[in-house]
Amino acid sequence: MELYYSFSALIVLASIFAYLNHRFLKLPNTIGIMVIAIIVSIFLVLFGEAVLPRTFGHLNQLMNSIDFTEVLMGAMLNFLLFAGGIHINIDDLKEQFRPVLIFSTAGVVISTFIVGFGMFYLLPLVGVHLPFIYCLVFGALISPTDPVAVLSILKQAKVSKSLETKVAGESLFNDGMAVVVFTVVLQLAVGKEVDLGVESIGLLLMKEAGGGLLLGVLLGWITSRLMREVDDYIISVLVTLSVVMGGYLIARQMHISGPLTMVAAGLFMGNFNVRFKMKSITQDYLIKFWELIDEILNAVLFLFIGFELLMIKDLNHFIIPGLIAILVVLAARFISIWGPSKFMSFRTRFSPQTIKVLFWGGIRGGVSIALAMSIPKSEYSNIILSITYCVVVFSIIVQGLTIAKVANPNKIAEEEGELESVALEDHK
Repeated sequence: MELYYSFSALIVLASIFAYLNHRFLKLPNTIGIMVIAIIVSIFLVLFGEAVLPRTFGHLNQLMNSIDFTEVLMGAMLNFLLFAGGIHINIDDLKEQFRPVLIFSTAGVVISTFIVGFGMFYLLPLVGVHLPFIYCLVFGALISPTDPVAVLSILKQAKVSKSLETKVAGESLFNDGMAVVVFTVVLQLAVGKEVDLGVESIGLLLMKEAGGGLLLGVLLGWITSRLMREVDDYIISVLVTLSVVMGGYLIARQMHISGPLTMVAAGLFMGNFNVRFKMKSITQDYLIKFWELIDEILNAVLFLFIGFELLMIKDLNHFIIPGLIAILVVLAARFISIWGPSKFMSFRTRFSPQTIKVLFWGGIRGGVSIALAMSIPKSEYSNIILSITYCVVVFSIIVQGLTIAKVANPNKIAEEEGELESVALEDHK
């Protein structure tokens, strides 16, 4: 019942904040909810105990009663990734397979090490000393772009389909590599013996990522066949719910990536089901149901992120380190996009505008905070959580609100047209 009460309180707060944002701030819904939650959090941190002691106490108790890492990584993320996977066209993804694969694997590793080295050498300049291995832990958790934040904000930016698929595809698939890198580096940080051989890490990646994708495709195929036999919107909704909830339990028991299982299942079901004649009412209900789930959980997630400020002790001491982290993470993002794009240029050409959108669209969100909160308590865990929070808030508010302006559809189309002409001439 305690979980029910907590979730009820969050839904009520999310609906109030969504209403206030719609009436007054008029920001994108998820960003507006998070901004209001941050404002409320700052007010409570500064004046809560003196002005509203009971409210401050209740809200603190609410946030402490919820395991953010478990709720996000174990529950919410599965629904959100499945909903995101359903709406991606598999043919578009096939066309962008190379960039998506390289950005979601090599890009994550490159970014992890750049962030790690950058933080290790720059933090001592402001009096913060973080061991190199913990700098790499921070690099691993902050390098993957957050699929929830990216998919939510991409809806606002009218970019070309190929560019949207690159950004969305990378954010959906980089979870597998990120979890493996984070797990290995964190185990080294806490003193556990880890086999760093290429074969060992490769097997871990195959088990986590490959196993998750395989299970997702299998679940998608089985349930799509079932839905084909019974074309009923109520049963279709129940079947998709069972894939998400039951699929996560199976993935957890098998120790493989639950999020990648959901992405693969969503992709398979979203693309397989259109190949047989589903009743229009069934398709309509199914799409609207998952859009509604997506919107509700996004609202709650961004509310969570805003209120996480209450959980961080002495955040004001880490504002300067947080600003350094923002600059380092942006630099690492640019290099991890620009470098691989030059490597791929002989096959896949990237216009300057495309690189700019891929760079600025690398938004961090709840996944980074969840990973930061999963670090065992130590003298360094609060530092990492604080600077992670600074990067995530900057990423969602600044990058999220400006990505639509950066993504100039006309300029992108013009540059892509010029590159196609050059490619045709080279081919001749």
